[in-house]
Amino acid sequence: MTRTKYFHVNEDRMLAREEKLTEIARRLQEAAGENLQSIVLYGSGARGDYHAHKSDLNLLCILKSARASDLSRIASTIRWWSGQLNEPPPRIFTREELIHSADVFAIELLDIGQAHRVLFGDDPVADIEVPMNLHRVQVERELRTALQKLRTHFLRASENEQELRQIYEKSISGISVLLRHVLIALGEDPPSEKSDVYRRIEELSGADAAVFQFGRALRDNHPAAEITRAYGKYLEAIEFVIQALDALVPKREWQRVKRQNF
Repeated sequence: MTRTKYFHVNEDRMLAREEKLTEIARRLQEAAGENLQSIVLYGSGARGDYHAHKSDLNLLCILKSARASDLSRIASTIRWWSGQLNEPPPRIFTREELIHSADVFAIELLDIGQAHRVLFGDDPVADIEVPMNLHRVQVERELRTALQKLRTHFLRASENEQELRQIYEKSISGISVLLRHVLIALGEDPPSEKSDVYRRIEELSGADAAVFQFGRALRDNHPAAEITRAYGKYLEAIEFVIQALDALVPKREWQRVKRQNF
């Protein structure tokens, strides 16, 4: 008789990646029962560039029903996953919701579709089509939103280099994802290495690749000076990328516009 191995995790012992994935899949199946249709790993854990203690394990869970009563059944498992293991809560969708979300979550679903691993059930993203015109809009919106947030942080912390460093290093992962999607929006197949993505972005937009490399170095705990000056160049580089995207793939070529006079 095979005995199921149960894990009891505390602050003194963190599970290895595969043990974590096996255990979360087991717990979700046990808690959700037949309401659970799929569990999918995506992000760095599926792409092959996962780094322990730095990367997250991102999960997509498909439920037949996602009402409050259904979520309550898996809530303790998610608290264990996020609280004790310090992993981000899974994205919860029904299959129908996921299909109809491709227009508003174009970046996310394109990423999941290109690199994912099914941990349980069938593949919920296999047949999803992402509208690339809306993908291009989301890329610009996310870049402009990030730029606004980074400017706001600078206004609040311009005299605090330690705080600026933290903002810089925390934001670079998300910005790197968006830079890769800029290349996709331009019809290119982006390189797998981030440094190559930065160089290609520099060729297309004039944004200094070294600015993005600097952010990666900060994330890897490299010492650095003149953070305030570097942060300013970071803002400028993102501005260049947005301008290039607007120039190379102008929205006015396909969008329907309703002009409002004020």
